[in-house]
Amino acid sequence: MSTVTSPVEPSRQSTLASNLSEDAVPEHDPNTTAGLLAQRLQAWKHAVGYLEEYVETVEKVHRNSSKEYEKVLKTISKPLREGEHFDQSLGGVAGFFENMRVNTQALINTNAETEKSIKGSVLPVLERLHKEIKHKAKELAHGAEKGAKEVEKARNTTQKHIELLGQHTAAFESSGGKHTPSDDPYVIQRGVLHRLNKQVQEENNQRNDLIAVQANFQEFEAHVITTIHQAMEAFNSFVGGQALKVQALYADMLGAAQRIPPDFEWKNFVKRSGDKLVDPAEGPRTVEAIQFPNQNHSSTKALIEGSLERKSRNKLSWGYSTGYYVVTPAKFLHEFKDDDNYRKDPTPELSIYLPDAVIGLPAGEKFNVKGKDKSGGLGGKLSGSSELSFKAHSPAEAMKWFEVIKKVAGATPGSPTVPSPAEEVKVNPVEATAAPAVTGVTAEEKPKPVVAVPEAAPAPAAAATTSTAEAKAQEAGVAPAAAAAAPADEKAALKA
Repeated sequence: MSTVTSPVEPSRQSTLASNLSEDAVPEHDPNTTAGLLAQRLQAWKHAVGYLEEYVETVEKVHRNSSKEYEKVLKTISKPLREGEHFDQSLGGVAGFFENMRVNTQALINTNAETEKSIKGSVLPVLERLHKEIKHKAKELAHGAEKGAKEVEKARNTTQKHIELLGQHTAAFESSGGKHTPSDDPYVIQRGVLHRLNKQVQEENNQRNDLIAVQANFQEFEAHVITTIHQAMEAFNSFVGGQALKVQALYADMLGAAQRIPPDFEWKNFVKRSGDKLVDPAEGPRTVEAIQFPNQNHSSTKALIEGSLERKSRNKLSWGYSTGYYVVTPAKFLHEFKDDDNYRKDPTPELSIYLPDAVIGLPAGEKFNVKGKDKSGGLGGKLSGSSELSFKAHSPAEAMKWFEVIKKVAGATPGSPTVPSPAEEVKVNPVEATAAPAVTGVTAEEKPKPVVAVPEAAPAPAAAATTSTAEAKAQEAGVAPAAAAAAPADEKAALKA
């Protein structure tokens, strides 16, 4: 039975051909979905790569930290300097530093262990996941590329036959329906439908593949997230555990320091070195209690010392100034400002060598000494020899000073210079003869100078003096007993 087909208007035919062409070969890019999924895999690969790089850097940090803590340990590895000052038992400063060494070594070890754990247990997991994502991307690229090529090929074939159908349907009216069997629009249309069916099959195959890939993507991403969970759990167990160890080690160092009692080291130090420390129970040192070599040597003891008043050598000055004066066994008359040995260095203000001086007889509490200042001061250099007027507290004290000065000035070399208390007030024959003259001098009269002479004159000179006195006595008709006193009177007159 044949089927009769009614003629179709040309305008209607062209409209259907146009719509068929647009629907048959869509402008939709078959690579769009596959490309989007490929980009997503690329994003996951980069995310895992970032995480892998982070963990790898942390692993390097712990490796470097282990080396840096070795430098830290090196700072306290040597024994303490002057360590004998610290108690070596536990609970002291020495024990505290030993605790620091042990804990610092533990810090080195825990960082090294953490570095090995990360490198052996965390990084391999992330590296495997990275490889899985790359493999998945390759599979997607290979399958999508193959399916896209088949779809593209089928669409191109369908498009050619649709164009061929359009050419022959347009020529159908102009040629009056004369066509070859192969150019018959009916045959061509059936060929279009055949190729279109093949195209749709390819498109549906690709669609099904993409749906399967999309469904698999959900499972794959869940696998990626789960693997990241596992890696981070292992990472936290190593790094977090190491952080807790570090905190515990530093807390132990703090505890070791806090367990040292504030007075622990000092008490033990006192026990060990108490014999070298100052005993608070002992009294302070005094100069008077100190003994030193030659402290009591006879040359260090003053023959007489005390305060005297001296008239100033300045002619414009009228008054007396008080000073502290000393006659020493070295035959010097020294002047000091005072008798204080501690406030300042007791350097003499004036020093007169008595054997070279002229001594005047006392007049009441006053007496004179004329000599050159040998102290080396500016006053001695400018004044040269000068006569010094002294005033004692009493005539008796003035006489005492005069006796000592006269005896020192007249002492012979090698004779004893330190007189006994009896010798200090003893009057020799020369002084006995001069005593009445001294007694008869009033305080207002100026003392007469007396030249210092030795006490004991040589024997020949004494004999000569005696013979001279006897001759004069005979000439004058004086008794020999009276002549015995003549040398003394003559000597006193010479001094006067």
